[in-house]
Amino acid sequence: MSQIIGQTRLAYSRSWHHISLTSDPRPLGRLASAIAITLMGKHKPIYDPSTDCGDYVVCTGLSQLHTTGKKMQKKKYYSHTTRPGSLKEMTMEAMMRKWGGGEVLRRAVRGMLPKNRLRDERMARLKCFEGEAHPYPKNILKLGTETSIADLPEVQETLREAAPTQVHA
Repeated sequence: MSQIIGQTRLAYSRSWHHISLTSDPRPLGRLASAIAITLMGKHKPIYDPSTDCGDYVVCTGLSQLHTTGKKMQKKKYYSHTTRPGSLKEMTMEAMMRKWGGGEVLRRAVRGMLPKNRLRDERMARLKCFEGEAHPYPKNILKLGTETSIADLPEVQETLREAAPTQVHA
């Protein structure tokens, strides 16, 4: 059997997913793992760990990001400049105030992606916005788990052309 069956340009095409935290009840960890799976392309049948076949993800409403338990007050993020005595720590609550929910989500997703040379390319496909407005409304094909590809004008036109040729028996 051939190794290249199903590896067409259409299979590797990237779709855009939209996740709105105003309507999504999942906490940070479950949301980040779902985003990481989409960025890696594990939801596609052509998934291969060594190729980058993932999709784009647009997250809006990140100001309403929530966690379970007391993670907002107790989880700490650390940074170090390699100079002696320069270890800095910041709680999740302080990070939300300073940089917003987008940075918290980016760090969570980044930690769930494999540590290899594809990680930065995959992270570049994650677009985070604090409010509901974003510059990619025409690119979005999937809203959460629902697909809105049937609303595209090209698809509607094809369906209209195909409708008269169908004969019901």
